[in-house]
Amino acid sequence: MLPASTAFNHSRCLGSIKMATDDQTLEEVDVHIQENLEDDIIKEALKSGMDLRQYSRQVEKELKEVENASIQDYIQESQNIASLHNQIAACDGILERMEQMLRTFQEDLGSISHEILTLQEQSVSMNIRLKNRQAIRGELSQFVDDIVVPDVLINHILETPVVEKDFLEQLYVLDHKISFVKEQSFKEVYSCQDVRDILDKLKFKALSKIREYLLQRIYSFRKPMTNYQVTQDTMLKFKFFYQFLMTHEREVAREIRDEYVDTMSKIYFSYFKSYTTRLMKLQYTFECLFRSQQYALVDNACREYLFLTEFFMVSGTGAQDLFHAVIGKTLTMFMKHIDVYVQDCYDSIALFLCIHIIHRYQLLMHKRAVPALDKYWEALLQIFWPRFEYILQLNIQSVRDCDPQKFGSFDLRPHYITRRYAEFSAALVGINENFPSEQVTRLLGGLQGEVENFILRMAAEFPGRKEQLVFLINNYDMMLSVLLERTREDSKESESFKELLNARTHEYVEEILSPHFGGLISFVKMCENYLERGQPEHLSKEEKRVAHLVRSFNCGWKASLDDINKDIMKSFTNFKNGTNILQVALTQLIQYYHRFHKVLSHNPFKNLPIRSELINIHHLMVEVKKYKPNF
Repeated sequence: MLPASTAFNHSRCLGSIKMATDDQTLEEVDVHIQENLEDDIIKEALKSGMDLRQYSRQVEKELKEVENASIQDYIQESQNIASLHNQIAACDGILERMEQMLRTFQEDLGSISHEILTLQEQSVSMNIRLKNRQAIRGELSQFVDDIVVPDVLINHILETPVVEKDFLEQLYVLDHKISFVKEQSFKEVYSCQDVRDILDKLKFKALSKIREYLLQRIYSFRKPMTNYQVTQDTMLKFKFFYQFLMTHEREVAREIRDEYVDTMSKIYFSYFKSYTTRLMKLQYTFECLFRSQQYALVDNACREYLFLTEFFMVSGTGAQDLFHAVIGKTLTMFMKHIDVYVQDCYDSIALFLCIHIIHRYQLLMHKRAVPALDKYWEALLQIFWPRFEYILQLNIQSVRDCDPQKFGSFDLRPHYITRRYAEFSAALVGINENFPSEQVTRLLGGLQGEVENFILRMAAEFPGRKEQLVFLINNYDMMLSVLLERTREDSKESESFKELLNARTHEYVEEILSPHFGGLISFVKMCENYLERGQPEHLSKEEKRVAHLVRSFNCGWKASLDDINKDIMKSFTNFKNGTNILQVALTQLIQYYHRFHKVLSHNPFKNLPIRSELINIHHLMVEVKKYKPNF
């Protein structure tokens, strides 16, 4: 007998085959049959040769037994099953009630969510309303603060003196309220009508007090010996007063400005006229007085310009126009006074110094950011420059017209005209270095050319070339010394006179060596010329001269050095220049003697017996060093 589970499986297989046969197609039946044949139990039954029908009946029997056993089991457990059924029924009831509760809870949650959304919307709306109310409250509060007129404002404007701090503070408040009410009036804010009348009354009261105070300050300038700069400093502390006038009553502001301009214009004119009159009584050269006068003007003009721009709130062209309204009469008086003086002035250095004073003061005012006197400076320069050029042209013409023969007798010392020129030129060149002017350089160049021509004409009055050269060297040396003391060493004028001095010095050295060593010098130059041209055969013509030149030099060279030294020392007024010329002459002599030795080393001179009598050049140099100065 097969176990119940096996019988059940076989029954299931057979049932499957039967169902497949009834309901499916043949192909599907074949598939099921094939699947059942794969079963291990069926395979075992087929292998054992068991009859399937018998096997089927056996299976059905076993199933019946199993079924009966199951029924018995159910009967035995009937009470338990009934109890289980009751429990399940009770659980169903509980679950049903829980479902009802959850459904109710879900409905409540839906209602709460809706209420939360409603509350959120209400919260947002309330927040917006709160912000709007706060914004309105702030603006409304500010509006009320701006438009209301407190008692403290009224009391200070009406009763407090204008110089006190409380009045100035409340004046700022009043200015703000007036401007605010005026602005709101354009928006047709009806509440402005409530305060306009009282604000107008306070404004007129403030205008009256400010006008009276400023006029008193301006009138105080007119008192003798008043330091008006102190009063100006006081007015600057209350510069808002004028701003208040300009904002609310321009006619009063114009009255204050006109009164100030008229008062200060007269004060400056009187002060500078008196100062100039007293200044010109001093016996100085003109540039010192001019500097004092113009410095006083610069100092006062800078202070006045800065005061006008700050107190009267002007700038640019407006500031310059107001400044000239205040100080224009004074400037006109200055220009007339200077023009009268300059037209009769022949002191070109003083005029040139005044020109440079103008440049310096103009630069000073630019550093102070005060351009108010630029036109004045230009007008002054138009007065000084033509006169300065005219005087220099007169000097040039005067030197050009000088006739040396009218001076009578004169010596080898520097002429007084050249000394005057040196002092004059050095002064102008030294001044011109600060603010270089091509115009001045050109005029000085013309004057220098005429002076050089004058020196040449004076030198031509001497009979000998040596005296002419001494005169020229003394004058060039004197002019160069003066220029080097007062100007740069590399100035154009200094370089020019250096070149002239060097050229005349070398020419003089040749002149002073010639009487003592002329034969030797001419012999050296001639022989060197033959050698340079490649004509050494011409040297044989000069053999006879060599012995005479050597013996003549040996006999008198020491005495010649003494004569040259004495001649130079007594010819030149500048001892330093004389010693320099002496050293140049002795150096030139050594060079000629060295060249003489070199010429004698060529054929046909090198075989001459006289060469043994030549003085050693080092011995000559030792003697020459004795004339070298010890300073």
